[in-house]
Amino acid sequence: MSAIRGARERARIEVTAAIKVEARRQLAAEGAAKLSLRAVARELGMVSSALYRYFPSRDELLTALIVDAYDSVGEVAENAHRTAAPHGSAPAAHLARWVAVACAVRGWALAHPHEYALIYGSPVPGYSAPQATIAPASRVGLVLIAVVEDAHREVGLALPPLTEELRPEAERLAADLAPGLPPAVAPSIVAAWAQLFGLVSFEIFGQFDRVVEAREAFFRQAVEELGRTVGLLGTAARGTVDTAGQCAGAAGRGAER
Repeated sequence: MSAIRGARERARIEVTAAIKVEARRQLAAEGAAKLSLRAVARELGMVSSALYRYFPSRDELLTALIVDAYDSVGEVAENAHRTAAPHGSAPAAHLARWVAVACAVRGWALAHPHEYALIYGSPVPGYSAPQATIAPASRVGLVLIAVVEDAHREVGLALPPLTEELRPEAERLAADLAPGLPPAVAPSIVAAWAQLFGLVSFEIFGQFDRVVEAREAFFRQAVEELGRTVGLLGTAARGTVDTAGQCAGAAGRGAER
């Protein structure tokens, strides 16, 4: 009986994977708004009722694709944080890791533009993301926080300015997202997180076309500056950090436009 159950489970895993592959193909061809369970079933040679046993609705299939995309870019960011080689002095090493994580995110987006558009592009009409997407969506942000926490613990931070007006919100953000960091850092991390994906989105969605040509160098310098806004580098002098190889070596990096 256990052998039969195991075979059924393997078959279910294989069919589920095939459904997702076809759904991603349709995303690339038609966009998320036009994703159709019937069309997926037709391309796979399945009747619609059979596909519904795997994904009862379009929204459940979309959620699975969204979770997979968030997990994929999150894993890339985590790997970059874990494997980034230190550059220069100890304070500068943390900025190099920050750049490596950012470049890995950009590389993933260039290699997977349609999946990036699914999670960071226009909302899908009629779709509301469930709670199941929150933890996967947080993975990149948590890596950025970990880089700053490492720097705070090992070499200290150059704390960014914090107005009294923003202090209550900064304290709330720190308590919720980064309890190991000074409150003054929390708003800057959230802003840097948003700006990182703003830079990537401008490149992926074409806003940099006929504006920025040296995309990699531009991105690298921009994310270095974002790292400084969150207090990385400590007292090391500006301009002494060697991060030139971080973007070029990012895993999953796509071709330059």
